[in-house]
Amino acid sequence: MSLFDWFANRRKSEPIGQERQEREIADGLWSKCEACGVLSYTKDLQANQMVCGECDHHMRVFSPERIQQLIDATTWKPLNEQVRPDDPLKFKDRKQYSDRLREMQDKTQLVDAVQTGIGQLDSLPVALGVMDFRFMGGSMGSVVGEKLTRLIEYATQKRLPVIIVCASGGARMQEGMLSLMQMAKISGALERHRAARLLYIPILTHPTTGGVTASFAMLGDIIIAEPKATIGFAGRRVIEQTLREKLPDDFQTSEYLLSYGFVDAIVPRTQLKKTLAQLIRLHQPAVPLPLSAEHSLKTDTLSPTVLAKPR
Repeated sequence: MSLFDWFANRRKSEPIGQERQEREIADGLWSKCEACGVLSYTKDLQANQMVCGECDHHMRVFSPERIQQLIDATTWKPLNEQVRPDDPLKFKDRKQYSDRLREMQDKTQLVDAVQTGIGQLDSLPVALGVMDFRFMGGSMGSVVGEKLTRLIEYATQKRLPVIIVCASGGARMQEGMLSLMQMAKISGALERHRAARLLYIPILTHPTTGGVTASFAMLGDIIIAEPKATIGFAGRRVIEQTLREKLPDDFQTSEYLLSYGFVDAIVPRTQLKKTLAQLIRLHQPAVPLPLSAEHSLKTDTLSPTVLAKPR
């Protein structure tokens, strides 16, 4: 008798209730890394922010986990939760778009593919938007565009830095031109935010593609990406067929984009909150010196460069 037959016979001989109880105990207890195949205790993996301790592979996490990882406990306040999607085009592919929306809302317990709000990041007030790939591939529809635009406008009014965690397959085809309009609307809000001399940091996670990459994902003052994230506009196969060339193996990865200057830094998820806090503190407006302190400065303490007169 083979080892597989022995296990099969033993499983058949076990009482049904006992087998079901063992499965309930085992389910979710261990997680397997998609990259190296190592089994990790799920609680340890969650404590490490879903980063494999063996190979540093960043497993996909979604908006509730992202908010928990970045925002200090009990400080998160959602914004514009009342904004809900509609089906103005009465679109239908294999099923009605309105039915697809209801299914996604029931499955994910989200209204649409983004959560927005304000909170404190290491005691620093920030405006945060987090896209969720579970909801129709994180596609950018009217609700995503409206909520992000309102978030940015609120941050501009309150003079808060904006952070958007991007994860998207691009514009939502079921909303047609209404979806594409969101690219310009969000970009316009970001330009007004920039004109107010305020900070915007997009975080590009796996995957960030399509219209999101073509708009607000690449408009940051400092663009941060997670390791080995897929970042691009068109798909790899489409580009290869258009150019009729074989693309590099690491094409459209964070590391490839960093080497060509499209992103400013690749930050591991476990270091992301600390890095963001440092960047926000560095970009806070300088506090003017008190009048007495300004008068106490003497010219002999200044550098020769400052004292030199133009020729």
